[in-house]
Amino acid sequence: MTDTISTLHESALDPATATLRHRQPAGEPWLTEIKQGQTMRILDLEGNQAVDIIFYNRHDVAEHYSASDTLLEQGSIYLSTGSVLLSNEGRPMLTIVADTCGRHDTLGGACAAESNTVRYALQKKFMHSCRDNYLLAIAQVDAGLSKRDLVPNINFFMNVPVTPEGGLTFADGVSAPGKYVELRAEMDLWMLVSNCPQLNNPCNAYNPTPVEFIIWDGA
Repeated sequence: MTDTISTLHESALDPATATLRHRQPAGEPWLTEIKQGQTMRILDLEGNQAVDIIFYNRHDVAEHYSASDTLLEQGSIYLSTGSVLLSNEGRPMLTIVADTCGRHDTLGGACAAESNTVRYALQKKFMHSCRDNYLLAIAQVDAGLSKRDLVPNINFFMNVPVTPEGGLTFADGVSAPGKYVELRAEMDLWMLVSNCPQLNNPCNAYNPTPVEFIIWDGA
């Protein structure tokens, strides 16, 4: 297990010098470009808001973030400072260069009609989900993506401990208002975001909240 304390690292970047500041509403999707060399901060404005993201090579969307390659390379199931996010071709996509939260989930996946039914109740099936958000985003932007391109994602700011028996526990978050994670892009990317609309998980007090993306150009 990653030692959360040892991976905490603050950034020296000043938001006043950023190229872009984007406030993402609670529960909403977003698909945008990130350029190689840019640094992106994801800011948890109110605390414990899961931000579900998939990254793709902007010039070849068949190359995408790979949870399995990333976990095998770093030898940990959690992401934090120093973690390198690898693609399904084994190439670095992004590097986490700063993190004041200390743990980000790679196993819990994105909520969907099916998981809402299994985890919560049959009548939750038609509640809005991250998978719905992904489909909405790729329908609105011509990035060459389709539903078959949806792969396992990262849940930034989400805490999903693994039990000794190998099960997943959707626990209270370890984030708080103002916590952030910062990543440097190692290639040109598409970033597919669902600012999770989940209303059934107590980790965010059953209340999805907005987050902010801050992007700086490379040197």
